[in-house]
Amino acid sequence: MRFIKTKKVSLLKKFIFTALLLYISNLYTYASSSLSFNTSKLISTLSKNYGERAALRGKAWLKLLNERYDSEQDKLLRTNRFFNQLRFTTDKKLWGESNYWATPVEFIGVNAGDCEDFALAKYFTLLAIGVDDEKLRIVMVKSLTLNQYHMVVAYYETPTAEPLILDNIDGRIKKSNNRKDLVPIYSFNGKKLWLNNEKRQGRVAGKPSRLKRWNDLNIRMGLNKLKQPVLSME
Repeated sequence: MRFIKTKKVSLLKKFIFTALLLYISNLYTYASSSLSFNTSKLISTLSKNYGERAALRGKAWLKLLNERYDSEQDKLLRTNRFFNQLRFTTDKKLWGESNYWATPVEFIGVNAGDCEDFALAKYFTLLAIGVDDEKLRIVMVKSLTLNQYHMVVAYYETPTAEPLILDNIDGRIKKSNNRKDLVPIYSFNGKKLWLNNEKRQGRVAGKPSRLKRWNDLNIRMGLNKLKQPVLSME
């Protein structure tokens, strides 16, 4: 009898462990690979939650996601240009919170966001249109011009290449060496977290799961947990 009970407990533990691994795997796959939405559901959800203008922006985004591109440079340029059309504001004004990382759907829906929202939307969109995660990093920097923390996307054509910076302050994509106004602090993608001490290099400091807001963002990815702004930016 004791053997049977022990065996049942062992099987239960194995089942829970397997389910947990599957959940984590699915969460990572969703967050670090292609965005995948039912087209009609995305548009209807944007319309219902944020209005008809949001639905039009959603259609433009879907066109960007399904476009054919000549090169990765083309992907960078068009993604950067698309999101830089949206308005900049602070989380406090828009969401009523001091620091909220919006999902790409929320960002497009409300037509505004802060630097984190611009960077995250560009990052996930680039993944969705086929840019390898190994070539991308979301970078937290210190903006010397603004004297505040800021977030951008860095693209590395090769692991040792000087990265290109996608930014909402300066809309022109430039090599990091030409952005003397930005001092990198840390960076991450779907797999790793780096502590930076110069623009090209960084010391691996673990996985991005160490970042609480990154984990929270991944949980909210999708169409079922969209946050409502406290201020309309239409």
